[in-house]
Amino acid sequence: MDSLGGTAAAIVLIVLIIFVIIVLVRSIRIIPQARAGVVERLGKYQRTLNPGLTILIPFVDRLLPLLDLREQVVSFPPQPVITEDNLVVSIDTVVYFQVTDPRAATYEIANYIQAVEQLTTTTLRNVVGGLNLEEALTSRDQINGQLRGVLDEATGRWGIRVSRVELKAIDPPHSIQDSMEKQMRAERDRRAAILTAEGTKQSQILTAEGQRQSAILKAEGDAKAAILRADGEAQAIQKVFDAIHKGNPDQKLLAYQYLQTLPKLAEGTSNKLWIIPSEVGEALKGIGGALGGADTDGVAGLFGTKAPAGAVAPESGARPQEPTP
Repeated sequence: MDSLGGTAAAIVLIVLIIFVIIVLVRSIRIIPQARAGVVERLGKYQRTLNPGLTILIPFVDRLLPLLDLREQVVSFPPQPVITEDNLVVSIDTVVYFQVTDPRAATYEIANYIQAVEQLTTTTLRNVVGGLNLEEALTSRDQINGQLRGVLDEATGRWGIRVSRVELKAIDPPHSIQDSMEKQMRAERDRRAAILTAEGTKQSQILTAEGQRQSAILKAEGDAKAAILRADGEAQAIQKVFDAIHKGNPDQKLLAYQYLQTLPKLAEGTSNKLWIIPSEVGEALKGIGGALGGADTDGVAGLFGTKAPAGAVAPESGARPQEPTP
């Protein structure tokens, strides 16, 4: 009997120890950082547990699943949305939200993530439904702002704050994508053609400007060269003239130089006719007198010039006689 009593006492003691351990486990709870817990006492909200160590009343208090107080990111699947111009586009959204009131997030809404998703879908259809396709593709900031305002206002009573709403992708129909690609390709080709034409225009303008400046500089160079040549020739003539007057040449030398210049008039293969000036006879007379009374009529007759009327060819060694007036 004593052994049976000892065994029973041992069993009772073990059960009591297990009971105490269970009570301690259910009584002592540790709440991690950035978490919150809602405590119900006999099925009624009692308090919200903050991070740290807390003690509950076993079998009276019940701790609900902990809530994450950090900012959460939820990506919703693509939603078909009809635009104002009756085109169906598929839009992916990403919502950034944070639980600010654990009590409201627990008792005001059954599933706040599902509620945010459905509210985002309906609000997105209302906002995009008032825009055409081009406005929907280029007005992401406007759509994000409107979505955030509506969601933040609706989720405030749920103890949730929506910080950001982003449109991850807007996918129009494939036919519209092909048309948009063709339009963008045509626009790029047009811009390329315009840039090419502008480049050709600028090149032609610069080439013409260069040719004009080159022609101007060449003309200025030719003019300066002609002026310099004319000045040189003028100076040469002036020096020759000064030298002639300084040397005081007689008529015989001048006539001789005159006759030496005549053959130069016939130079060139294209000269078919040689016109002899009328002063040739006078020059020959001067040369004849210099040679000692040569027959000037005979020499001048070679060039078509006759001696004056009444003139007689002088004899050898005699001076020519003057014609009788």
